Amino acid sequence: MKNAKISNAVINRLPRYRRYLIELQKKGVEKISSKEFSNLIGYTASQIRQDLNNFGGFGQQGYGYSVKGLCDEINAILGLDQEYRMVLLGAGNLGQAIYKYTKTFKRGFKVCGWFEVKKDLIGTSSEGMEILDYEGLVSFVEKEKIDIGIICTDRESAQEAADRLCFAGVKGIWNFARVDIEVPPHVALEVVHLSDSLHALAYHMNDIKKKEAKEAETREHRIDKRQK
Repeated sequence: MKNAKISNAVINRLPRYRRYLIELQKKGVEKISSKEFSNLIGYTASQIRQDLNNFGGFGQQGYGYSVKGLCDEINAILGLDQEYRMVLLGAGNLGQAIYKYTKTFKRGFKVCGWFEVKKDLIGTSSEGMEILDYEGLVSFVEKEKIDIGIICTDRESAQEAADRLCFAGVKGIWNFARVDIEVPPHVALEVVHLSDSLHALAYHMNDIKKKEAKEAETREHRIDKRQK
């Protein structure tokens, strides 16, 4: 693997490549060219080759890519060839939804503990897992060698929760709280602002609407010119 700094744009495309490769394997496809992959996934063949060349290429001229081989390589690049132990903070509606989602993961990521500050929720069970007292978070993370902390708390509690997780020794934080948080350089951070995604969708919808209105205006102008 090359040592050059890889852009987030490239990294963010890798999971999409992986998803399509998994589907191809299910269909029994053994090899695919960059052009065929381009037609399937929507990126240009040049973009696909450039992205993969950041990590060594993996393709063979005149053959293309081994579907299984490329999927295995991307798994290794993304670190999906190992297991990660996780804790979830927050048992509200968002925490409940995220926990249900993580249970769909067949392998690689496992929620080992679920924590909450609200006394009426501590000691109850949800989706087959007991909700634990937040005060025991640090000792649990240290004892169970937790890799990832998932933050689904309210915005006021998020930074303090992140600080505790970092102090306890997690290597990464998946933040769903509606606020940006800070972590030390040795801890990886992935922020998911669901509202940002929805707002981006609204932009794209309105952009399409404006283009359609402009095209309609252009057509009407051409009709008017012909009629004159």
